[in-house]
Amino acid sequence: MGWFDAVCHAMATLSLGGFSTHDASIAYYNSPLIEAVIIVFTIVGGINFASHFAAFSSRSLKTYWKDEECRTMLLLLSGSILAAALYLWHTGYYAGFIESLRYTAFNFVSIGLANGLANTDFAQWPLLISLWMFFLANILANSGSTGGGIKTIRALVLFKFSLREMMVLLHPKAVRTVKISGKAIPDRLALTVMSFIFIYFMTVVLFSFLLMASGMEFTTAFTAVIACITNSGPGLGEVGPAGNYAGLDVMQKWICVTAMLLGRLEIFTVFILFTPAYWKK
Repeated sequence: MGWFDAVCHAMATLSLGGFSTHDASIAYYNSPLIEAVIIVFTIVGGINFASHFAAFSSRSLKTYWKDEECRTMLLLLSGSILAAALYLWHTGYYAGFIESLRYTAFNFVSIGLANGLANTDFAQWPLLISLWMFFLANILANSGSTGGGIKTIRALVLFKFSLREMMVLLHPKAVRTVKISGKAIPDRLALTVMSFIFIYFMTVVLFSFLLMASGMEFTTAFTAVIACITNSGPGLGEVGPAGNYAGLDVMQKWICVTAMLLGRLEIFTVFILFTPAYWKK
C-alpha cells in the first residue's frame, strides 16, 4: 500500500468512516497483513475513547476488560466471528478454517463496528450470517466511540433491566439493583434507553417500508436502512459491497440520506426539533 492510500485508509479506519480509494475496497489489496492492521484499529475506533485514556493513564490493558461495555463488545464480537467462521467452513463456503476465519473476522469487525470496509462480497454469504452481522452493527460500537447505532451500553441496560423484570415476576417482593461496571443504573435512565431503542427500531421499520414502497426489494431495503442509520456503508443486494448506492433513484437516496442524518445525530436530537414545545421555548 502506498503512502497516499495508507493515509486515506488510516483516517477512514479510525473514524469508522469506511471509505476506500478503490472500488473493490480492501479486497483490492488481497493482503492479510493490511486486513489485520485495519481490524486492530477498527476495534480501537469502536471502543470508548475514555477507556483508551484510562488505559493510557494506568499503563494497563486490564482497564479495557474491567469496562463491562468494552468486555461485552469484545466477547460478543469474538463469539460471533468464531461461530460464523465455523459455519461457513462447515457448509463448504470456504475450503479451510483459516481462510474462513480471515474473511469473517475482517467483515464482522468492519460491519459490526460500523466501519464499512470489505475484503470480500459478503452479500454472497448465507443470509443467516449476513443478517447477524448487520444486527451486530446496531449494538456493537461503544458509547464515546466513533461508531454509530444503539451502542453496547444501551443494549446492556435493556438486557439487564429485562432480566430484572422477569425476576420480579417470579419474586414480586425482591429488590434488585441493576449495575453496569459496578455502578447502579437508575430506573429513569433505563426508561430513556428503552424509549430510544423503541424509536430507533421503529425508524428502521418505517424507512424500510418507505424504500420498499419505492420499488426496492426487502433484503436490499432493510439492510440499506441499517447500513445508513448505523453509518456502516454497504448493505446487501444492490447496495452490497460489490455494488453501491449510485443506482438508487432520487427518492431512495433522500430516504437513505435522512436515515444517515438520524443515525449520526442519534434520532432524539432531530425529532425534538419537530416538537411544538421546543419552538415555544
